[in-house]
Amino acid sequence: MNRIFILVATLFLATMLAQVPPGKAEEKVSLTVGSKIDTEGALLGQMIVIMLKNNGFSPEDRTEFGPTPIVRKAILSGEIDIYPEYTGNGAIFYADENPELWKNHDTAYGRVKQLDYQQNRLVWLTASPANNTWALAIRGDMAEAAGISSLAEFAEYVKKGGQVMLAACEEFVTRKDALPAFQEAYRFALKDEQMIVFSGCNTAQTEKAAAHGTSGVNTAMAFGTDGALSALGLVVLKDPKGVQPVYAPTPVVRAAVLDKHPEIERILAPVFAGLSQETLQELNSRIAIGGESAATVAREYLNKQGLLRQE
Repeated sequence: MNRIFILVATLFLATMLAQVPPGKAEEKVSLTVGSKIDTEGALLGQMIVIMLKNNGFSPEDRTEFGPTPIVRKAILSGEIDIYPEYTGNGAIFYADENPELWKNHDTAYGRVKQLDYQQNRLVWLTASPANNTWALAIRGDMAEAAGISSLAEFAEYVKKGGQVMLAACEEFVTRKDALPAFQEAYRFALKDEQMIVFSGCNTAQTEKAAAHGTSGVNTAMAFGTDGALSALGLVVLKDPKGVQPVYAPTPVVRAAVLDKHPEIERILAPVFAGLSQETLQELNSRIAIGGESAATVAREYLNKQGLLRQE
């Protein structure tokens, strides 16, 4: 009897295995997750990695891959399959579009989603309601002493010869929609010797340099969802002219991957939909100020929100 049972069980198992679509496991293993090389990039990238693993995928973790141009090139070439991007970068990817449309959350998302699918077969999934826009932040003592709270006042300070030393990344300094856009709109200019330029856009690095006065730095490139700003005593300069686009974090995936695994959209939708401005500031602060790893912060947040299936 036992031999008959074992034989039947073996035949049943073989039949079930034969019904698994060929290459299914290999497709999941080859899924590659990338992200930008900054605090929030690492956080969002780890959220994607953890959620995919928790739902039966075996993604390759290539988070903190590089700055925007490098990561963008990687997904277009198929080197990575999915990564978190920002809607406002549509202004760079599609420079011929009306620049005003990028300054509204919904229109920016709708347009970049349409264009990227039509031209590159990339799919923008559910967007976060947060806005991680470029910003300039200055030391609190400098803001108080010079009476600076806006970019307009900062511009006047610069033009009058006020002492400024900016810590920023190369992308912020060179991109037309970042520092050059601020300088054009508010009619000021920083000289090369007034800037310390880093390769990666890690605002934890630039903000700490400003807070500590490293090499005379008193001004920092910042992002709207940075959690370290208040803790470090930095003041984000208001942008009364609305120079910057809206940068809503959104997972972007190659259509070829999503066609094979449409469940990815369902898996990630509640994650990004729940990432408010305040939530991202808090989570980013745990990494930048608290010294916790992006993976730890991401997993604890997802677990607390009830988004992880019991393993």
